[in-house]
Amino acid sequence: MKILANSVLALLLTVLSSTLVLADEYDDTITSFKNAGASATYFDKSVGYAVFPTIGKAGLGIGAAHGSGRVYKGGEVIGTASMTQVTLGLQMGAEAYSQIVFFETENALNTFIAGDFQFSADASAVAITAGVTAGASTGSGAAAGASGTSNTAVNTSAGYFSGMAVFTVAKGGLMYQATLGGQVYSFDPIKE
Repeated sequence: MKILANSVLALLLTVLSSTLVLADEYDDTITSFKNAGASATYFDKSVGYAVFPTIGKAGLGIGAAHGSGRVYKGGEVIGTASMTQVTLGLQMGAEAYSQIVFFETENALNTFIAGDFQFSADASAVAITAGVTAGASTGSGAAAGASGTSNTAVNTSAGYFSGMAVFTVAKGGLMYQATLGGQVYSFDPIKE
């Protein structure tokens, strides 16, 4: 049974995260967040952001999520990032979502790109097209977000926490979970 569960989890995660991310997908994702309610105003209020067009998440007791993205400063790409998450607890299903992390200050951006940045606590409740996420970061405060469709992303925290604000938009899937786990981000600068 355990081998079957692990096989199903591996298959679901592979299918969700195997989406080839093209330049157009970054542009489309950014446009989606620019047109998505409260997240639109953060583009003008932030020094930069990290955008992840597709994060695949799957779980059956043990869960995992992964996605690749780009980090922007002043509208220009400064590097790539990846997000990985492993969770334990009551969870079952799979989902795909887009995520954006806004940086209010240079200090917040520098904290994110300095090394492996981690949100230490994460809670999520996701239905087919609606989701809610919340997190507290290690030494950097907390962030929360919710989304209904690609045109209704909202940040339930009503602002930045320690210089960061996180928004998500559900792309599809069904995930039932009650878990705690950290999203870990790595950064690779563009080499010139």
